Amino acid sequence: MHPRGADASHVLCGCHTGVQGIGMIKNHIVWVAALAASLTLGACSRRPLHWDMDYVGPQMAPLQFRDMQTADHQHISASHYLGKVVLMYFGYTHCPDVCPLTMAHMARAIQLLGPEAKDVRILFVTVDPHRDTGPVLRAYVTAFSPEARGITGSPQQIKTLASRYHVAYSYGKPDRAGNYTVTHSAAIYVFDEKGRGQLIGTEATPPDQIAHDLKQIIQLGA
Repeated sequence: MHPRGADASHVLCGCHTGVQGIGMIKNHIVWVAALAASLTLGACSRRPLHWDMDYVGPQMAPLQFRDMQTADHQHISASHYLGKVVLMYFGYTHCPDVCPLTMAHMARAIQLLGPEAKDVRILFVTVDPHRDTGPVLRAYVTAFSPEARGITGSPQQIKTLASRYHVAYSYGKPDRAGNYTVTHSAAIYVFDEKGRGQLIGTEATPPDQIAHDLKQIIQLGA
C-alpha cells in the first residue's frame, strides 16, 4: 500500500472538551492528512517499498528530546535510543479505550518480530504527568511489553515535545471525585535506528502491518 491520507476518525482519543481543545485536535488532523497526502505523488520512485503505515520520511521531525524522565525517575534523552527503531505514542494511563488498544497493537507487533524485537522500543509519552507518576507509568507500560518505556517530564517539557510532532491535547473538567479525561492526538510515530522520522500509524493499524513495516526499517538499517 502506498502512502495515504490519515483517516481523521482514527487520530483522536478522549471525551468531551471545550472549543479550544477541539480546535487543537482539528489542526493536528489537518497536519497529519496534509503530510501524508503531500508524499503520495512520486513516493514510489523515491522509495519503492511496500509500506502499510503512512510513509512520511524527512517531513516528520527526527526523534529529539532531552532531560526528560523514565518511569524509574532516571533522566533520559533521545540519544539513548539511537540504534533502536522507536515507536512513540502520546497518551495517558487512565485512557479508557484508544491508548490500551494502540499499546496492545504495538506490543503484539513487537512479538511478531521474534529475535528482532530487541531492536525496537515503544516510548509511551504521558500527556497526564499529574496522575501518571513513576510507579503508575511503569506498571502500565510493562503490562504491555518488556520493550515499552514510560516517558514523563514537566508539563512544559511534555508540551514542547508534543508540539514538535503536532500532537494536541486538552483536559476535560474534573468531576466531583477529581477524575477527568484527556482528549489527545492518537498517532504512532515511527523512527529508524538513527532517529529519523519514517512512518505514522494509528490504533487502527493491525499488528501484522506494524510488524511488516518495522522489519523493513530494521533491514534497511542493517
